[in-house]
Parts: sequence; structure tokens; C-alpha cells
Amino acid sequence: ALQLETQVTLDTLTQQHPLQHGLAELITYLQLGSDDFNTVVDESTSDTIYWKAKSSNGMQVQKQASLPRVIFVK
Repeated sequence: ALQLETQVTLDTLTQQHPLQHGLAELITYLQLGSDDFNTVVDESTSDTIYWKAKSSNGMQVQKQASLPRVIFVK
């Protein structure tokens, strides 16, 4: 995403590319680091990230996590 933009929020990124591996994938995004970009946290703004998972009875359910806005900046 940062090849096309100078910054992108985690919320926008997960809307464009929905989480396939749930909370584990979300945590991986939060741990990203690189010499090519920085991660900035805007604690004055909150985002809710959504993903789909299967419940114990096999039904698909929507999960969510609310967290401060995470911005990846080139």
C-alpha cells in the first residue's frame, strides 16, 4: 500500500485486504517494522478492526478489536 501512498492507516489496509487469520494477523500488523517505513499511533483517534471467524459450533461470526489509530508512514 505504501508503494502508492505516503501513508495508510491499519483500518484502511484491513478494509482493502480483510484479515484472513483473525487476531493473530492483526497482531502481526501491529508488530511490523522496517527501514522503509515508520509506524505512528494516534491515541486521540480510535479505529475498530473487523474480521470473520468460526464459532465453536462452526457458525461464522464477526469479531472486532478497537484500538488507537495505527498509521504506516513512508
